[in-house]
Amino acid sequence: MPAFPAFPADAAPDSYRHRGQRRALVTELSRKGIRDERVLGAIGQVPRHLFFNPAFESHAYHDKAFPIGEGQTISQPYTVAYQTELLQVQPGQRVLEVGTGSGYQCAVLLTLGAEVYTIEYNRVLFERTRQRLGQLGYRGAHLFCGDGSVGLPAHAPFDRILVTAAAPALPRPLLEQLRVGGLLVVPVGSEQTQRMVRVARESAAGFAREDFAEFRFVPLLGAAGWGS
Repeated sequence: MPAFPAFPADAAPDSYRHRGQRRALVTELSRKGIRDERVLGAIGQVPRHLFFNPAFESHAYHDKAFPIGEGQTISQPYTVAYQTELLQVQPGQRVLEVGTGSGYQCAVLLTLGAEVYTIEYNRVLFERTRQRLGQLGYRGAHLFCGDGSVGLPAHAPFDRILVTAAAPALPRPLLEQLRVGGLLVVPVGSEQTQRMVRVARESAAGFAREDFAEFRFVPLLGAAGWGS
């Protein structure tokens, strides 16, 4: 499990009140249908308020998305838990995360014991999040800035791939970077609403697709997304 040896100078430390708010959030997510105890445990451990601008800290443990600048959001905790539950991450697995954003989802994956390769399209968010994850003491993350829709072929294959932005179709480059036996979770649909999709790679050329609930994500930018 990651430690939190230091906090950014402008952030409130992880207090008893924050821990109580996380316990309440975990109870709410469980009531909404999240069943994986490991996922709930990770949500209960990661200090979400430290991924917010301190001016908006009071919103950190509400089950809602929130703007983080650059036209992006930190996902609703239910969405983070839902995607993570579908991903079925096991300790030691190599996970590609497309869309680093605030770094919160990455922190949840690291808490589950994954080795995370995460790629962010926006340079401003990338630099900000790279600094924040380092300040919080997270280890085991490899951060990249670039077109996440085409993945990281030089580091493939991956056991799991998680996309945190809406794709118009299943991104072929990501399918090709998935290990046989691996899982890809990605929201697919229009720019307005998407269906959460999980794809299992059954063989070199064989994939099995499952469709789940509807969500609304920001668009996946890049060559295999909605363009630049």
